[in-house]
Amino acid sequence: MTRLNPKPVPSPSRLMQQALDAALGSIPGVGLKDISGLIAIPSLAKPHFMEAHYFATQVGLLPAKHVQCRTIDTGGAGPVAALLSAQRMVAEQGLDLVAVVAGDAVKGLDSAEFLRRADATCEVDEGDVVKAENSKMMEPLPSPVIPNGYDRVAQYQMQQYGLTRSQLAAVSALMSIMASKHPYALTRTPRTVKDVLDAQLVAPVTSVLECARRADGGAALLVASTRFLERRGLDPGLGVVVVGGGEASGPLYPPSVGGITEDMFSCEEAAEQAYREAQVGVRDIDFFGLYDCFPICLIRAVEAVGLCGKGKGGLYIEHKYQEILFRMANDPNFKPQEVFPINTHGGLQAFGAPWEVPAMYNIIEAFHQLTNTAGDRQVANARRALVYGNGGIFSHSAVAILGNGRY
Repeated sequence: MTRLNPKPVPSPSRLMQQALDAALGSIPGVGLKDISGLIAIPSLAKPHFMEAHYFATQVGLLPAKHVQCRTIDTGGAGPVAALLSAQRMVAEQGLDLVAVVAGDAVKGLDSAEFLRRADATCEVDEGDVVKAENSKMMEPLPSPVIPNGYDRVAQYQMQQYGLTRSQLAAVSALMSIMASKHPYALTRTPRTVKDVLDAQLVAPVTSVLECARRADGGAALLVASTRFLERRGLDPGLGVVVVGGGEASGPLYPPSVGGITEDMFSCEEAAEQAYREAQVGVRDIDFFGLYDCFPICLIRAVEAVGLCGKGKGGLYIEHKYQEILFRMANDPNFKPQEVFPINTHGGLQAFGAPWEVPAMYNIIEAFHQLTNTAGDRQVANARRALVYGNGGIFSHSAVAILGNGRY
């Protein structure tokens, strides 16, 4: 992956190319012409029609025979959905090497222009409502649309399950602790719950420190067949294995708080599919890379993957945060991942969020954990990881389970 917020700001396509070059350069003897499949995640700053085909043409992968390209646009779930699609292209269609690329330069956009584009992605167009009864459920969201959409879900969780405002704030504070351990993270100094609560509000129960941290950056990953590795004399232990996955969808526009039900959430369904395909359960997972664009997303995620019961996500986060603070104050050798093996890079809240790229960072961090290359962030004896991407406002969920092949 690239460093975040490079200067001068490259285009999204250039960030994708830099990330792909780095990925290919990490494997001896492998180059662009070895790629038989390409999946691209579209950008917000400079989107293109048929993004994957555009990118493949720009970098010289096309024209060529026997190369498949596809663009996946499921919002922030895109990178995990693309990983699962790449795995299927290799397993079912016989492709040898599939690249997944994502990049964006939303930090480089003027703030007003970024807000305009971001709002447009999840606005309700009442003229397009087909059924009259649907219009009652689609209460328009004020600008900023996306923060207010997640805020609406946070309010539902507060009313339905007793989630507290300080528990929401603890997500941001906890992610800042995790990010402070990663050399590439934008957040270098941990913040407190008080810092978060005192920050400027962007929605009724959401402050500016609880929004995904806007950034520029690119990332790429490679999915290879066993036969490709064998032909090239490459050690399968260089990478990790996709052992299961699942996807599910919810509405693009969240209903009003009074109209929200559990039917709009899809992470549970995607996680169940992934666990079933991998034939494992939550206790078999050593590291979790969970989407956290807003606090409510991480709180719902820890519930959905089975780390705690329904409605208990706020308590789970609060208890882990308090335990980490206590242990850090009393043990100079303590490492946060010992009690919280989740988002050891800091997540969207604190690592950085170039629009739809961040789930790639979840996957990359899982790779480092499973290959024992995470340094001070290393989770002991990590064998399996679960990564989750969320698109829209709980509109699409993609979950993948990865393994190091040694159980």
